[in-house]
Amino acid sequence: QVKLVESGGGSVQAGGSLRLSCAGSGSPVSSYTMAWFRQAPGKEREGVAVIGSVGPTTYGDSVKGRSTISRDNAANTLYLQMNNLKPEDTAMYYCAADRRTWIRWDSRLTDPSAFNYWGQGTQVTVSS
Repeated sequence: QVKLVESGGGSVQAGGSLRLSCAGSGSPVSSYTMAWFRQAPGKEREGVAVIGSVGPTTYGDSVKGRSTISRDNAANTLYLQMNNLKPEDTAMYYCAADRRTWIRWDSRLTDPSAFNYWGQGTQVTVSS
């Protein structure tokens, strides 16, 4: 079982950048499919980016071209680099992990139930 702790959120102006981190403990993150989701007040949780245990990635349309998901297995940490931030990126950002191999890849970005380990979240606020 993996424990996930996010950090790196904050308040930035539109056009700025942030790098979110998700530190894993208790189990190597390299063996998990991992993802970033976000949730704004009054909205459903939205998939931002997913990285498979062997490296494939996929991104939500709202962040494609502006964000990069990566992991450092030696540091047991997942990252999300976000550039050219927009006010609509304002949300709580959550890290998620899952090891169930039978979960369809194309559901990972759209279905939060495709992940069974979650962090507590880190807030990102983008002002115009």
